[in-house]
Amino acid sequence: MMAAEKLHALLESNGVEFEVQTHPRAVTAQRLADAEGISGYDVAKPVLLSVGGQLAMVVVPGAEVVDLERVSEVLGHNDVRLATEDEFTSVFDDCEPGAEPPFGNLYGVPTFLDEDLRARPQLVFRDGSHTETITLTTADYVRLVQPEIIDVATVST
Repeated sequence: MMAAEKLHALLESNGVEFEVQTHPRAVTAQRLADAEGISGYDVAKPVLLSVGGQLAMVVVPGAEVVDLERVSEVLGHNDVRLATEDEFTSVFDDCEPGAEPPFGNLYGVPTFLDEDLRARPQLVFRDGSHTETITLTTADYVRLVQPEIIDVATVST
């Protein structure tokens, strides 16, 4: 089975131009950026959260991290934490654990896009595996996912 079959089907059925790159296995977003020869700020890194016990996806630049306090403020919810792998691997059933694409909408997961990424002309992200990425325009991504744009990414310290 091809990684993220749902994603490829969505892109193809919407006539979206995208490029698939194969690279050596890269687990972290920064290693992925290095393997692709791009800035970590161009990598769309999905971070899965538990918000009041419900899964949510926040997509941030690979070079940044999610500020959980800001997420709590923006979403108006006190119970915000990183989701555990056990909480989301079965949801992303066509992906390797930790290689989820930033298309939570395909999996019934509310998706939020950090405004720092919204400003980038194109996004690079995992296609459900640790060895392939997809590059597409940010405009196509926003059109297909219709994420809520929020400001919750911060440079890691």
